[in-house]
Amino acid sequence: MQLGAFSISLNVKDISKSRAFYSKIGFVSFGGDVEQGWLMMRNGSTVIGLFNGFLPANSLTFNPGWDQYADDLDSYDDIRELQKNFKANGLVIENEVDENSTGPASFILRDPDGNPILFDQHR
Repeated sequence: MQLGAFSISLNVKDISKSRAFYSKIGFVSFGGDVEQGWLMMRNGSTVIGLFNGFLPANSLTFNPGWDQYADDLDSYDDIRELQKNFKANGLVIENEVDENSTGPASFILRDPDGNPILFDQHR
């Protein structure tokens, strides 16, 4: 199973202060919109997302269909296939994706400690 690009999504209180902080330790903005309350930053192949008002908590994020540099993959496991596999393994899905749909979609799993794991497919 290929989960896609990995990042940490942080629920931040002040996106401008967070961007300034992460810039000081070597992260560079590469996507997003501060005015909309979200920003993607990278240091090498390490990616963090800063989200103000979008997430209930910090979470692990996987993006099926993308590599670590947000480039489209030619071949990948669609989010619906991941969801089907996870459900078959007894995992509980939050915000299930319609298995008859196509294109962008997302769902959340929680690990045994309640940490959210977001699966967010953009294509």
